[in-house]
Amino acid sequence: MRLLIMGPPGAGKGTQAAKIAAQYGIPAISTGDIFRTNIKERTELGQQVEQILSSGGYVPDELTNEIVRDRLTWDDTAPGWLLDGYPRTGGQVAFLDGTLSAAGASLDAVVSLTVDEDAVVQRLLKRAETDGRTDDTEDVIRERQAIYRQETAPLLATYGGRGLVLEVDGMGDVDEVTARLVAAIDARTGERD
Repeated sequence: MRLLIMGPPGAGKGTQAAKIAAQYGIPAISTGDIFRTNIKERTELGQQVEQILSSGGYVPDELTNEIVRDRLTWDDTAPGWLLDGYPRTGGQVAFLDGTLSAAGASLDAVVSLTVDEDAVVQRLLKRAETDGRTDDTEDVIRERQAIYRQETAPLLATYGGRGLVLEVDGMGDVDEVTARLVAAIDARTGERD
């Protein structure tokens, strides 16, 4: 099973990706987690990424594409995977399409979490306090929301045209959202079996 999870920053993608991955026995691959690990370890990549993220921007496609391509070759991805935070641009969609095509594979579904933006901003500000995430100031959060609307949300139209998008309400209790996601994915995979 090969899945994408999409939604604006703070929609709960990471939380839900971990739950979905556990449900289906596949790894949840988060570009954000990969970047944060590199920042924490003060790698060359981490230092580049830290500068970009602290200004509210996205890491350039070239860097992100290579990180994702490498990660998709790990042994744990043989039964499938769930990508969280990738793709975010048309260039990344094309790169992922080419990577999948070269492997004789395709996406099974693109799960889109829909949320209220003001609620997400408050959620992220609270997370910044509890997790000590200095990159989550209100200005940066709102900038990321704007970038998402401009660059990433249109990708849903691309995937929607392929009949892959499963839109799921991302508001409410974590377990309720998970149940909605699993039901939508099971309905999709049941149609394809």
